[in-house]
Amino acid sequence: MAWLTALNSRLSRWTMYLACACLAGLLSVVVYGVVLRYVFNAAPPYVEQLALLLVISVAMFGASAGVRDAGHIGLDSLIAVLPERVQGFVALLVHGLSIVFALALLVGGGLMGASTHGMTIPTLGLSEASRYLPVVLAGVLITLFSVEHIGARLAGQQVSPSWH
Repeated sequence: MAWLTALNSRLSRWTMYLACACLAGLLSVVVYGVVLRYVFNAAPPYVEQLALLLVISVAMFGASAGVRDAGHIGLDSLIAVLPERVQGFVALLVHGLSIVFALALLVGGGLMGASTHGMTIPTLGLSEASRYLPVVLAGVLITLFSVEHIGARLAGQQVSPSWH
């Protein structure tokens, strides 16, 4: 289990770096587009499509890192009043459902990517399948991170957050 923790810690850190870089890129692209549109009256056609691709990337990579560091939405106040055994069961259930969701992302994103592979995003020249790559990667990452949480819970341990 130590190898999975070491791998996931690095993956989570790099995933968050990637999400931050995509967010910075998104900010830059949107500001660039707004300045060109309203100051120079010359709207670049690719800004909107690039911004959409970056939004998807920020959301998927940020969500993945959030799962690793247990930063996802939860009802902590409700769970805190439950007996300790039930709290452990609920934690396992949450991570199990996270795996189901991640597999849905993985399979659904893969199918959508495969079905749109031959199409091109007109203003970017990229395959439409590139929109689904962050979704598929997020499915893999969320699965790995949730498996780590389940293993740690069953071993009576906790996962150390990547961001101390």
